Amino acid sequence: MFKDKFVNRHIGPREAELSDMLDAIGVSSMEELINQTVPDSIRLKNPLNLSDGLTERQYFRKILDLASRNKVFNTYIGMGYYDTVMPAVILRNVLENPVWYTSYTPYQAEISQGRLEALLNYQTMVCELTSMEIANASLLDEATAAAEAMSMMYASRSRNMVKSGVNKILIDDKLWPQTLDVLITRSVPQGIELVIQPQSSFVPDETVFGIIVQYPDSDGVVRDYRELVNRAHEKDIKVAVAADLLSLAILVPPGEWGADIVFGSSQRFGIPMGYGGPHAAFFAARDEFKRIMPGRIIGITKDANGNRALRMALQTREQHIKREKATSNICTAQALLANMAGFYGVYHGPEGIRDIAERVHFIAGFLAGAITRLGYQQLNRNFFDTIRIALPRHVKREDIEWLSLDLEMNFRYFENGDVGISVDETTNLEDINWIVEVFARAANRPVPAIQDIDYTWSLEPGFRRSSAYMQQEVFKKYRSETEMLRYIKSLENKDISLTHSMISLGSCTMKLNAATEMLPLSWIEFNGIHPFVPKNQALGYHQMMEELRRDLAEITGMADVSLMPNSGAAGEYAGLMVIREFHLSRGEGHRKVALIPASAHGTNPASAVMAGMDVVVVNCDDRGNIDLTDLRAKAEQYRDLLAAFMVTYPSTHGVFEAAIAEMCSIIHQSGGQVYMDGANMNAQVGLTSPGAIGADVCHLNLHKTFAIPHGGGGPGVGPIAVAAHLVDFLPSHPVMNNGHIGINAISSAPWGSASVLPITYGYIKMMGADGLKKATEYAILNANYIACKLKNNYGVLYTGENGRVAHELILECRHLKSGSGITETDIAKRLMDYGFHAPTLSFPVHGTLMVEPTESESLQELDRFIEAMNQIFEEIKEIESGTADREDNVLRNAPHTALVIGGDAWTHPYSREKAAWPLEWLRNHKFWVPVGRVDNALGDRNLICTCGSPKEYDMFRED
Repeated sequence: MFKDKFVNRHIGPREAELSDMLDAIGVSSMEELINQTVPDSIRLKNPLNLSDGLTERQYFRKILDLASRNKVFNTYIGMGYYDTVMPAVILRNVLENPVWYTSYTPYQAEISQGRLEALLNYQTMVCELTSMEIANASLLDEATAAAEAMSMMYASRSRNMVKSGVNKILIDDKLWPQTLDVLITRSVPQGIELVIQPQSSFVPDETVFGIIVQYPDSDGVVRDYRELVNRAHEKDIKVAVAADLLSLAILVPPGEWGADIVFGSSQRFGIPMGYGGPHAAFFAARDEFKRIMPGRIIGITKDANGNRALRMALQTREQHIKREKATSNICTAQALLANMAGFYGVYHGPEGIRDIAERVHFIAGFLAGAITRLGYQQLNRNFFDTIRIALPRHVKREDIEWLSLDLEMNFRYFENGDVGISVDETTNLEDINWIVEVFARAANRPVPAIQDIDYTWSLEPGFRRSSAYMQQEVFKKYRSETEMLRYIKSLENKDISLTHSMISLGSCTMKLNAATEMLPLSWIEFNGIHPFVPKNQALGYHQMMEELRRDLAEITGMADVSLMPNSGAAGEYAGLMVIREFHLSRGEGHRKVALIPASAHGTNPASAVMAGMDVVVVNCDDRGNIDLTDLRAKAEQYRDLLAAFMVTYPSTHGVFEAAIAEMCSIIHQSGGQVYMDGANMNAQVGLTSPGAIGADVCHLNLHKTFAIPHGGGGPGVGPIAVAAHLVDFLPSHPVMNNGHIGINAISSAPWGSASVLPITYGYIKMMGADGLKKATEYAILNANYIACKLKNNYGVLYTGENGRVAHELILECRHLKSGSGITETDIAKRLMDYGFHAPTLSFPVHGTLMVEPTESESLQELDRFIEAMNQIFEEIKEIESGTADREDNVLRNAPHTALVIGGDAWTHPYSREKAAWPLEWLRNHKFWVPVGRVDNALGDRNLICTCGSPKEYDMFRED
């Protein structure tokens, strides 16, 4: 038996430990455990039809071969995607660093201070460049950010507008085509009327609530929108601007001419094109919108010791709390990419950013002059980086195209035959000569030899920025690589990630992100390709994606897969829009009711509302299962209106509900479609499938089940798999043929976040059918092992019919409060003293902790976590018995910082030893939290979302 199988590296427990774990659970074999856990009626009858698992070396050769089939040309297409230079210090120490890419969304602020600071830098940079008052910590991409801007303006209409039914928004036809397409997708179910026309034709009257323009526009033209904005504001109409972030280093920023919202992509700040993503969208607005701004916002507050601390602010805006009343379904953002873009800003500083922007601009201007002198007409008067060339009569588009391809260059080609050229920070003198050669040869002119370029402005003075930006200290200090490296490391040391310990977050699946899976992310053959290049330049990508689609279809028991959705929430929305379109195609557009269990994740009702559906909640019974009687009654009540039933399986309560097939049948009998939330697919793969239970569509979280890392809050990938009758409705793309002909685009890029797909591809290819099934079995094993070890002290809230949990479990903590005053939050904070990230807090049941260990954690790590939890239980019992003080105890004061433990003053009734080293192994394995317990309420009352703010000085000055 060969031991170099990847599955043996991916799964934590060793074969020799299996019998002891099974004994602890009370079963004799893995088969017996699975039989007790997964209902026999939905078990797969045959193994998955996938290839055998490859060794890591075999996979490396395979992915290297695929990479070699991609052609990396110099691409000047633009359209929202540009080549850029990622500083090696960021590549090596952030993108390739598991501390940054294996951490989770910073809900537990005390152990997330490093990435919170990086995100605060990003927000500050965005505010400075846009000249806006507040920015969030990223959105999914530019097109979805445009849709969020539209929804936010719609939600902020005046009372008179709402009363009058004002639903019209004016959209400049010079937005990127992918942005226009996503706006169409999102507007229709919300009842918003898009008026797409040249901005010169806009009539901002009483029937309009918002305007969206592009700056510079899709032709590359920089326009003066001041008069338009003033006219709009006179009618209480909001104005959103899609901006090129790099251009704002030299263009007058939208905030200075009255914009209400500014959004766009931060891809140009050191993030590779990656065949479309992932990239962090930025989103900034005036302060008045802070309560309804989508996404996460990082803010400043104090900790329990009065020191500066960071946290995610205004958390009551999050969809998991507001559910169907949420302003957005945003769950995952693009935190890792936002961190990298922020570090790019820190490393270059304002003078470096301006230098890059000016260089790009001057090169574009020089090219405009050089090509014009060859007999062409350059159409853009004021521009930043893009020129539009009208060809003389004797030059054909085909001449330019074949000459440029021969020199391995891609240009943009307009429908009327014009040629677009967008330059970027990588464009150099050699590139300029190649570009000019193409136009010279096409015009039968001598090819000039260009030795140097002129630095001439192609912007009238009124468009040039004069205001300073990014003057905060953080953007001045880290110019040398040594200092930048140490700064990144100083932030890294403040955070817990999978490099430190198990992250047992329920419903999050924090499994191994193997190094071999991650390697291709740094390869130019994958990250250096523009998403709109001819497909024959991306043959490796397309072979990989075709195989991946087939494998995911097989795993889910579905007919086809769309890779476009770039988060789990985007996948939910895409799936529901596919269902909506299916009903419309049958003349049943009146079907708008979505039945959603009370236990569902908050994105479910939020996504349903965005898809134009009316949410009806289905009750759960005392055992946490969906109440079949209530489901049947509501399906019958809404028989003629039922669109969909959204169900998570196994349930959000961590149980395989035996009646799942019957639930699906009830929905189908009432004319509805079944949408399965794939958040818990890690308990299904190889044992059952969405198709086997009767679902019509499901989304998958590749950043959970299929090994893409969470990145501290993104990227996520949420492809949808559909049954045969829904294939024709999968999302299409306006620029590239992505193989589907259905609804309009869901995200900017044709294939979503393509550059991270090799991670999932590698995971499936190396695990193989047997390995994937084994991973599922061990995920269930590990969860049941923890349940058996902790149930006596805490209690496991919900189990299946045979007393088993699926891949996760809910620990009951509510009974501890009455005798000790200790809450689930206190337990979560105390776990930090033991070096662990807390389980999921108060979801899906308030007052509980949800634990998901995944298959990747070893028995030793499971036992360490169990020992910590049981020791905390003993600390709670000390409070109950009166041995420990009810207020001044290790739990209420947790977490304890090194400054507190090592300080001169110690007034607590318990010892420093008990606070810091309650278990012996902590002496050699101690993570010191950088701050004490964070004051959330103070941060919300005094919202400070940029570094160096005068408000921050006021918060910390001595009274």
